[in-house]
Amino acid sequence: MNNYRQMKHFITLFISALVCVCAHAQTRYVGGDISTLPLYEKDLSYYKDVNGSKITNFITWAINDCGWNTFRVRIFVNPTKADQDGSLNPSVCQDLAFVTALGQRIKAAGAYFMLDFHYSDTWVDATHIQAPAAWKGLSNELMADSVSAYTTRVLQALKAANATPDLVQVGNEIMYGLCGIKVKPYDDASTNANWPAYLNLLKAGCNAVRAECPNAQIIIHTDRPTNTGYNSYYYNKLIDGNVDFDVIGLSYYPFWHGYLTTEQVKSKTDKNNLVNSIKNLKTLFPTKRVQIVEYAYNFQNWPDKGVNYDTRDVWPCSVAGQYNFVKELVDALKPLENVDGINYWFPEEAGNGDYVNWSTNSRLVIKSWQNRGFWNENATTSGHAINKTGNVTGDKTAADVCAPYYMSNFYNEEQGVEAVPTKTQALKYLRNGQLVIERNGHSFTPDGKRL
Repeated sequence: MNNYRQMKHFITLFISALVCVCAHAQTRYVGGDISTLPLYEKDLSYYKDVNGSKITNFITWAINDCGWNTFRVRIFVNPTKADQDGSLNPSVCQDLAFVTALGQRIKAAGAYFMLDFHYSDTWVDATHIQAPAAWKGLSNELMADSVSAYTTRVLQALKAANATPDLVQVGNEIMYGLCGIKVKPYDDASTNANWPAYLNLLKAGCNAVRAECPNAQIIIHTDRPTNTGYNSYYYNKLIDGNVDFDVIGLSYYPFWHGYLTTEQVKSKTDKNNLVNSIKNLKTLFPTKRVQIVEYAYNFQNWPDKGVNYDTRDVWPCSVAGQYNFVKELVDALKPLENVDGINYWFPEEAGNGDYVNWSTNSRLVIKSWQNRGFWNENATTSGHAINKTGNVTGDKTAADVCAPYYMSNFYNEEQGVEAVPTKTQALKYLRNGQLVIERNGHSFTPDGKRL
């Protein structure tokens, strides 16, 4: 009996120690989707930091001055620089060569690389689930084979180029379907729902990622972050269908999805809110982590159509409103143990580009402003200033919140979570008389050059 008790005690201590080690080793990911950055670098005068100085390398600036450690990039199969309706959209250009070059820069800087497969030639989202042109008309079985072969080919090419992704989205906002195969999470009996074929697509993509990048985190990305019923139904379908994934990825835009907390919706008819939904996901799927893979807020020009919630009563449509939204989002996510990532959408936005020839639309970066980035959008030859709130919040920027504030709050040491160091927190020492900064297991000079 004593031996049994001693063995039981030893096993308990061992499991406890293992849990502590795993918790301490857990990484949290903070950053942004920078899929148009190379376009802006080509067709923009330059970005300026909070002091008005020229930013010579956006990625190392975001790492060193903002504390980001993750960068997300989308990939299309054969992009045609066209929107879903066929109209010109120069930001639809992320083919394998484009993504490889940007992925190399991200990895060389010592950051985490999140790859977002759209499995289409243009944008895929809740209302657009078209297959790439080369796959249209294929049977369900051949479509799954195409997803598998394409995923494998892309990942093999990235690995060979020293641009191995650390996180991989198998699809972009795919709650309603993928590659033309439709499902309806709220109505399984719908004649439009083809769950077996849809699940086979996801399994083909996820299995290819697991085979080629076994250390990568696999994300399934949906766009109904505050709808607990939809999320419960959808992700249970995936689990019951043996889809192999790690992370529940959510888009969160308040004007489409609503408020953050129960406190904010007390006087509202619609009581859905992000925090309640994420807590529900923790209860329903305790082994799955949650990441906000896209979020943003307008700093000017409130959307005039397609808005489901007018959240300006909490966050005004202003630079200060954008700043406070991001700050309150971070505060709300901090206590949620199942959340381990947050990525701002399109932080590099700075207008259409400074060298556009409007008669031919050449050198156009985006066809219309979204007004959700971090920089002044007016064309200029003297650089784009970062948007600052002024004296109201101590001359802060949204980038500050996404970064140093986030680093000191979201990386909660009480949860035993690894804190990725910012420029001021990184381990610094002299090596042969040269100052060296250690970050994410890599060595850098103070100006961001990898050693």
